[in-house]
Amino acid sequence: MKEAEIRRLLAANLLCVFSIILTAVLPAFFWKGFTVLGTHVAWLCICSVCVSTLNVILHLVLRPNLTPKRSSFAHKISRFLKCCIYFFMSCILFHAIIVLYGAPLIESVTETFLFAVLLSTFTTLQCLCILGPNIQAWIRVFSKNGAMSIWESSLQITTVGSILGAWFGAFPIPLDWDRPWQVWPISCSLGATFGYMAGLIIAPLWIHWNRKQLTYKSR
Repeated sequence: MKEAEIRRLLAANLLCVFSIILTAVLPAFFWKGFTVLGTHVAWLCICSVCVSTLNVILHLVLRPNLTPKRSSFAHKISRFLKCCIYFFMSCILFHAIIVLYGAPLIESVTETFLFAVLLSTFTTLQCLCILGPNIQAWIRVFSKNGAMSIWESSLQITTVGSILGAWFGAFPIPLDWDRPWQVWPISCSLGATFGYMAGLIIAPLWIHWNRKQLTYKSR
C-alpha cells in the first residue's frame, strides 16, 4: 500500500472537514443573525451544497476509481443522469425511514427532507463518486472484507459514522431539557455531521495503522 495514496486520502478528507467548519462560520460574516441552531434549515442547505460540490470536485481531480477504459460522451451523460436519480431516490428513502423512526409526518416536513438530503450527501453521494451507480459494487463494498481500495475502506467508515451519529443524535430529543438544539432535527443532523467528520479523520489514520494487514485484491 502506497503511503502517497494514504496522504492523498488524508488531504481530501481534511478538506471535507474544513469545508463543513466553514459552512458553520463563514455565512455569519455575510448573513446577519446566521447560526447553525437559529437558522438550521439554511445551514442544512449550505452544508449539503458545499460538501456535495467539494466531493464532486475531489472525485474529478483525484479520480480514486479511475479505470483504463474510455467511455463515450453518451455513456457519461447516462451515468450522470443515473447518479442524479439514485441521489434523489436516496433522499426519498432516507426521508421515509426517518419518518418511520418517529419524525413528524406532516409537521416540519421541510426540515425532515433537508435532513434526509444531508444524510444522502454524507453517504449516497460518496458511493456515487467512488463506485458510480452500480448497486452490485455498493453491496460488495459494504459486505465483509468487500473493500478493494483505501477509498472504499474510507467510504465504509464515513458512511457508518454518519448513520450512527444521526441515530445517537436522536436520543436527547425526548428528554425534558428544553434546549434549543433539541428541536427537530438539529441534534440528529449535528450527530450525523460529527459522525461524518469523525469518520473522515479516523479513516486514513486507521488505514495507516493497519496498512500491513490490509490487502486489497482485484475481483
